[in-house]
Amino acid sequence: MHQSSPNKQENSPFVQMLYLLLFAFGGLIVFAIIGMVLVFLTSGIDGLKGAATNDMRYIGAFKILLVAQQIGLFLTPAILLAVVERTKLTNFYGLKAPKVNWLLWIAILSVCWMPLMGLANVWNQKMVFPEFLAGVERWMRAMEDSAAKATEAILKMKNLGDLVVNLLVIAVTPAICEELIFRGAVQRTVFRIKSNPHVAIWISAMIFSAIHFQFYGFLPRLLLGAAFGYVYYFTGSIWYAVFAHFLNNAYAVCVAYYLQMNNQSYTNADDIDMPWYGYVISAILTLALFVQISKKFKVKSEKSYDEHLQSDV
Repeated sequence: MHQSSPNKQENSPFVQMLYLLLFAFGGLIVFAIIGMVLVFLTSGIDGLKGAATNDMRYIGAFKILLVAQQIGLFLTPAILLAVVERTKLTNFYGLKAPKVNWLLWIAILSVCWMPLMGLANVWNQKMVFPEFLAGVERWMRAMEDSAAKATEAILKMKNLGDLVVNLLVIAVTPAICEELIFRGAVQRTVFRIKSNPHVAIWISAMIFSAIHFQFYGFLPRLLLGAAFGYVYYFTGSIWYAVFAHFLNNAYAVCVAYYLQMNNQSYTNADDIDMPWYGYVISAILTLALFVQISKKFKVKSEKSYDEHLQSDV
């Protein structure tokens, strides 16, 4: 979200958006082919057929394609945009090394906002459409049920090795790939169109949530995307947003693993049930921590956004 080199004018943000779309399309094709080759080498033609038809007996093949999709669709366009602009990736996206003490603060913040995200999920699940949109609601429910079955199959773990693999597939890979594209490339580019960090953060969060095509999880994912966006904005380093994203996904994986190791149901394991005042406390603590972080990293105004991302804290 900043002009990294004063001697070179970047392409217009609209051209950058076009680049991102083209790179995403090309990256998806290239890495889909790479993923299919890897699946063929590890699982044969049956693995390819199983992954293509969502046969969860070939969950390993499905995970390979999932990682390939993340790299091709999200990571590749973010990296190539910096290449096209002939700017170092570290400067283009604010890849300043995080500090351990502030990683701890981000971890506390992630715990504090968790009840709010759970409440948003409950509200979203209760979404009901008017009668004339009944067909749309059935379609959205069908997609949601299909995604839930896939998630349940992916989260099925029998040993510590499965836990490590799932942490890599579900937590590490999406945290890096999705944060670089949505908080890095998209949020940065939208900010150049409309020089208002809040607009950039929320538009990027909407795109982030919508592209998952899980409509009954749109609201909590929107709020998470905005939370990651503000973490990036306040700290000036995308690694804090990556860390927060990782913690969110890793929590779900670890809870599912713990429940399975104790012979308990792991579906809807991330649902949080608490009295109303628990959500109030969650909101207050989340807001207070965001205020504290913004003061620490000295975000003074919307106009200081570019300079802040380039500064060393």
